[in-house]
Amino acid sequence: MKAVVLYASADDFATTAPAHFPAHKVRIDEFHARGDLLLVGVFGDPRTQGSMAVFRSRESAEAFVAEDPFVLNGVVKSYEIRDWNEILTP
Repeated sequence: MKAVVLYASADDFATTAPAHFPAHKVRIDEFHARGDLLLVGVFGDPRTQGSMAVFRSRESAEAFVAEDPFVLNGVVKSYEIRDWNEILTP
């Protein structure tokens, strides 16, 4: 079972995200390099639709958000972790 993190952007996302993106990207790269983060990206309009990340496990997702600069600095107003049963695999 994998885990999906859904982020809801804060109202001031456009002004706060740039300041915290470099640290957020470092975290993305670290989790991806060790195989914990499989996919990550924003929806068509990240301000209103947010973003999503797919993790190898719920534990990986929880560890990521626990110290994610976007969470810690209010770039996102909320997040939800959902367990996800992948049907098709490469």
